[in-house]
Amino acid sequence: MAAIAGATRATITRDMPPPALVVEVVSPGEENRQRDYRYKHTEYAARAIAEYWIVDPEQRQVTVCQWVEGQYEDTVFREGDAICSTVVPKLELTVKQLFAAGQ
Repeated sequence: MAAIAGATRATITRDMPPPALVVEVVSPGEENRQRDYRYKHTEYAARAIAEYWIVDPEQRQVTVCQWVEGQYEDTVFREGDAICSTVVPKLELTVKQLFAAGQ
């Protein structure tokens, strides 16, 4: 948080330490979907980000991408599934609760 304090956008730059967790919300449109599901793996791997989430309002799911032995392992959570995180191990939140909070 301190690295982006006072910034107008929450953009991660190469001169900042990598965050422990990034949460991406998929924007509408197929081009955005491909970017968020395919290309972000490469970008975040280059920054050594241990975990990131892809929150997909259209599919009503959360994909948790965890860095394991040199690559991301993706786990998809839907509806009543409790989201599991290695970065936030005591998290008690279901996908349904997450999307209900945004309404």
